[in-house]
Amino acid sequence: MRSFFAAIMVLLALALTAVSVPAIWADRNVVQESGFVAMAAPLGSDAKFQKALADATAKTLSSQLKLDSGVLAFVQPIIESATHALSSDPGYPAAWTETLRRSHRLTVAATPSDGQQVSGRDRLTLDIAPLLGLVELKVAAGLGSQVTAPEQVLIEVGQPEQRTAIVKLATFAPLGYWLAGGALLALLLALVIARRRSTTILFAGIGLAVVAGLWKLAMDRVVETVLASTSGNDVAELFKQQFVMASIASFGQWIGIVLAGAGVLVVAGGLGRIFSRR
Repeated sequence: MRSFFAAIMVLLALALTAVSVPAIWADRNVVQESGFVAMAAPLGSDAKFQKALADATAKTLSSQLKLDSGVLAFVQPIIESATHALSSDPGYPAAWTETLRRSHRLTVAATPSDGQQVSGRDRLTLDIAPLLGLVELKVAAGLGSQVTAPEQVLIEVGQPEQRTAIVKLATFAPLGYWLAGGALLALLLALVIARRRSTTILFAGIGLAVVAGLWKLAMDRVVETVLASTSGNDVAELFKQQFVMASIASFGQWIGIVLAGAGVLVVAGGLGRIFSRR
């Protein structure tokens, strides 16, 4: 009977672990602004993304100026020169970081219960207004006149259902820490109850390896679903693809750590069984 209850506690610990670890990862890297910015910041250094961002910024600025065709033809070379030199501007890293912070607040931090009326808030969005502000300063200097930057310049990155999923994630991800505590408590109870602790440890290690494999399968499925959707916007598509790749690499490291822990448990449990028979 003790072995039965110990097995139940191990299964409970594995079930709680299966949910808690992805939740904690999501809270640290998606829900929390600092984690989101840290993971997405390197995307601003990618050459393809910088080019697409420059093209989108030039197009947006041209439409914002509302000039007639003759004047726009004169101004366009100044705009293109400023936008394509955007990534070399000393203020670019800070502007890109601010873009990510604003985008996080629109997509994750702002929820329907906030009562705010934000354009495009029902979708995943990038607010590139800080980057556009850098370009407008250069264009204004080239034209010798003031150019007013808009407060928001939104680019849709995903679909409404993905925005809904992230809102739910922001609500439930912090519970992962409590679930992880429950998993640890269940495992400790299993060890206290078990007749053969080495067998319990071995069972926990094998189960943890299976859970890690399930995470990998689930991650592949989620990535496939996210990448299958398209917004038709080059900047949005590149950001989405590269953020997904960064997420895969980040969570993949967590899976690797868990697999290493599972290996330690398997070895420890196996050695315990061997020595207990002598």
